[in-house]
Amino acid sequence: MEAKEREKEKEIETRLRKYLERDRKGVRAEMLKLMLSGRKYTTDEIYKKLQAKGVDIKTRGVSAMIGLMSARLGIIKMELGSKNRYFLKPEYSELVTRILNEYLEEK
Repeated sequence: MEAKEREKEKEIETRLRKYLERDRKGVRAEMLKLMLSGRKYTTDEIYKKLQAKGVDIKTRGVSAMIGLMSARLGIIKMELGSKNRYFLKPEYSELVTRILNEYLEEK
């Protein structure tokens, strides 16, 4: 791995840890678990899946979380279409899995 890539991954790791530290209700962890499935989801599909797990969130909250994960963390990619679909960039699945597992073990 190149030095710049390692630096970028370290930055994402730091931001991801801070992102999860502020996860009071477990919503962010559930969202990350969902994205780790490797599937592509519309905002509505994410909303319905989170609701089915008993997560208290509104569709606008889902949109905000996706935006934040995409812009600040840089781990979500969007596929344009009649309905935009979002997915975890494959190159970050290992990193997200590792950090999420560490986070969940601490809980």
